[in-house]
Amino acid sequence: MKKIFLTIILTIAFVTPSCGHSQKVNESTNTETAEVPKVYWYKNISSENLIKIYEALGREAKGNVAVKLSTGEPGGHNFLQPELIKGLVQKVNGTIVECNTAYGGGRSNTESHLKAAADHGFTAIANVDIMDAEGETELPVKGGKHLTKDIVGKNFLNYDFTIILSHFKGHAMGGFGGAIKNMSIGIASSNGKRLIHSSGESTTSWGNPKQDDFLESMAEAAKAIADHCGENILYISVANNLSVDCDCDSSPEDPKMGDIGILASLDPVALDRACTDLVRSSKDHGKIHLIERIDSRHGMHTLEHAEALGMGSQKYKLIELD
Repeated sequence: MKKIFLTIILTIAFVTPSCGHSQKVNESTNTETAEVPKVYWYKNISSENLIKIYEALGREAKGNVAVKLSTGEPGGHNFLQPELIKGLVQKVNGTIVECNTAYGGGRSNTESHLKAAADHGFTAIANVDIMDAEGETELPVKGGKHLTKDIVGKNFLNYDFTIILSHFKGHAMGGFGGAIKNMSIGIASSNGKRLIHSSGESTTSWGNPKQDDFLESMAEAAKAIADHCGENILYISVANNLSVDCDCDSSPEDPKMGDIGILASLDPVALDRACTDLVRSSKDHGKIHLIERIDSRHGMHTLEHAEALGMGSQKYKLIELD
């Protein structure tokens, strides 16, 4: 199969701020007639800006709100800090949600997972729900090449609205971890995680699938979540502590580049693409380590497949709010 490479040229224009914010808009020069999704960006990372960027999205989190984030593997330290996210989580009266891991470690069962969440300070700011503590359920995958179903924690069905609050960073297998990784592997139960990692072959073994098949399976599981939620979901990513390793690593490599900021969108594909674009366009020489991790794992293919599934767009408008 021939691969088609699309080069997106970004231009910069300044628009009159509507809410007292200076806004810088990056827009693809080959925009289609349909409006491209917006990605909002604060360079300054603070709890106040986390709330402001949520409000900028214009989609209110109502009802029983799940806030999906990583509580971090014991031994790690790069995960989103409770003091940073506390204001947003409490503003929406959210419950922090997770599912048990499928690789052993300190979060592979509910008791140890809750202990890790407590040790890392999350239970002090909100209730924490390990969603597969009492079982799992299946969501259909529409149009997938590898998955026909996504197996998630049973308690996910208890929530009316989901905030995908991601720590953007590298990932040993996926190249990078952002919104799509957080909502696919993150919301999957232990069995569901194995199903994704094995590219639909097994719930008991990770198997040994081709790399692109694994990346495509991640995108397909994420689409099942997006389809389930409809408009009752939004996506926020904090690009700080930019290690090449994930928060699931108990001893991640120290970051080699500086923080980028907080980004948010109603489109997870656009959000992940914007995060990776800002890494590549950074003047920080340390970016080479993260770029190598992304490209050596063919990480951008996740976004290519998600876009092909109709989950979102890699074209976007970047709106700077600082």
